[in-house]
Amino acid sequence: MFFPPRFLDELRERLDLAGVIGKHVKLTRRGREYVGLSPFKAEKTPSFTVVPEKGFYHDFASGEHGDIIDFVMKVEGLSFPEAVEKLASDAGMDVPRDTPEERARAKRRADLFDVLELATRFFERQLRMPEGKKALDYLLTGRGLAEETIERFRLGYAPDHPQSLRNELAREKITEDRMIAGGLRKRAEDGRGFDYFRGRVMFPIADKRGRVLGFGARIMGDGRPKYLNSPETPLFHKGRVLYGLHQAVKPAMDAGRLLVAEGYMDVVALAQAGFPHAVAPLGTALTEEQIARAWNLCNEPILCFDGDVAGARAAMRVAERVLPLLKPGHSLRFAALPEGEDPDSLVGKFGKAGMESAIEEALPLSEIVWRHETRGKPVSEPEARAALDRRLDDHVRRIGDAMVRKHFSQAFKDRLLRSSGAPPRRVPRSGPSPTGAIAAARGPATRVDAASREARVMLALLIRHPGFFADVEDDIGMLAFEDSALEGLRQALVSVLSEEASVETDALLERLRTRGLERILDVLIRDDLVRLHWNRSLGPDADRADLAALWAECLKNLRSGDVSRDPLGVVASEEEWARHSAHKRAEFGDE
Repeated sequence: MFFPPRFLDELRERLDLAGVIGKHVKLTRRGREYVGLSPFKAEKTPSFTVVPEKGFYHDFASGEHGDIIDFVMKVEGLSFPEAVEKLASDAGMDVPRDTPEERARAKRRADLFDVLELATRFFERQLRMPEGKKALDYLLTGRGLAEETIERFRLGYAPDHPQSLRNELAREKITEDRMIAGGLRKRAEDGRGFDYFRGRVMFPIADKRGRVLGFGARIMGDGRPKYLNSPETPLFHKGRVLYGLHQAVKPAMDAGRLLVAEGYMDVVALAQAGFPHAVAPLGTALTEEQIARAWNLCNEPILCFDGDVAGARAAMRVAERVLPLLKPGHSLRFAALPEGEDPDSLVGKFGKAGMESAIEEALPLSEIVWRHETRGKPVSEPEARAALDRRLDDHVRRIGDAMVRKHFSQAFKDRLLRSSGAPPRRVPRSGPSPTGAIAAARGPATRVDAASREARVMLALLIRHPGFFADVEDDIGMLAFEDSALEGLRQALVSVLSEEASVETDALLERLRTRGLERILDVLIRDDLVRLHWNRSLGPDADRADLAALWAECLKNLRSGDVSRDPLGVVASEEEWARHSAHKRAEFGDE
């Protein structure tokens, strides 16, 4: 049975290689790769490697090697057509019929890649010609791009003449019909043809392999439309591709992070500022297929929106679209930028640090839904809480995965209870009270500070003992900390530990830092309460039963609203606290 190469390429791009193989092999992430025990030969030391970036697996034990289709064929005992049909069903794709017409269409699509590559090279050359000087000045001076950035993204210029590209391609024996099929030419009502892109800066849009599918184009001056995309073609479908995907694949897998901006210039500016793992949809809301492509690179992409009302609405539209697609370990986070700023302008004004700050404070999906439904107002009356409960439940019901739906439901109900406005229940402290020196050092424990304290202890426990994650995965997955920085750290911990629960503390801290969480990690580790018990209650030799009891105490306090207790049950002497404080001052200076 014949399958068009374009169909097979699309099938491989849509599916998550590690996800499909992970149904048969327990995989552990190591950098950009995954490793596990061979499914083809008995072994005790993992030698089976999956490389999603390159789309293949290799088994050093048996010598087996192949792509996602090969794996399904071998593991499930299927023929090539059967494996393709099974994977196509999983990806929601219709299998094309094997007909002479389909073979001819496949040949035409393959031919269009060559046509679009020729056009890309023409636009690149024109940017360096006298006619392209205005466009080059715009990129270099107006937008502050470096030559290296222009070359990396293959930016170009389409001359403001209706026949420039046509004349160039005709010299390469490209027919008018092929130019039109590739979205490079159009015909007027009188039948005369003209170049589709004229007088614009050109942004080639490529697939993961770097093959140009179409173009985005920005007009020079104040004309309309400001941005213009290629029309739909056999290669280019606006809702299926992400701009910058080819450039972002390797950096995204290296960093375990993917940023989703709104426009071409955002992606280019972010890459130049030190965020090479950025992509963008093509002027429309993020589609289901684009979300799936983003998840192939990162379990929790960060969407960047303006911090105004329009940005909040856009974030909620994406949230509503992604809810039915959620699955364990896969979600979205939302970075709200300062009002009136986009990633391009933000890094231009404040550099990399400004963008890192916005990323660090990115909100989880559940928070976006909560804020949309509460409008930032307290909900204290029973009838108002009931109405909010109904609206939240409507969103939860749209989640397809039962496990994710359960955790969202519990998280919203817990938060609804906490938002009732009732004062926290005060319980007399059991056991010895902290000494005056300790109490003075901590200051009065307000509800917010105390709740944050519980969160800090729980996060520190998981960082100190990553293996404990398996015991409390359901608990930490249902929580949503009100402190946005701690919530961001919680989301990152769940993401990393879901993939690699055997990671050691030092390696875990490094992975978290590569996600831009240096600031909150520094705050957490400097925290007096955490530092005092880093080598005691949370020490490397801590008994697992004691860790479980500590976790249960924190969880109970958070869910009941009783945050008056000290989760670590501090009974330190004044002498011990003085030693700890002196050590902290010596290490970090007086703060």
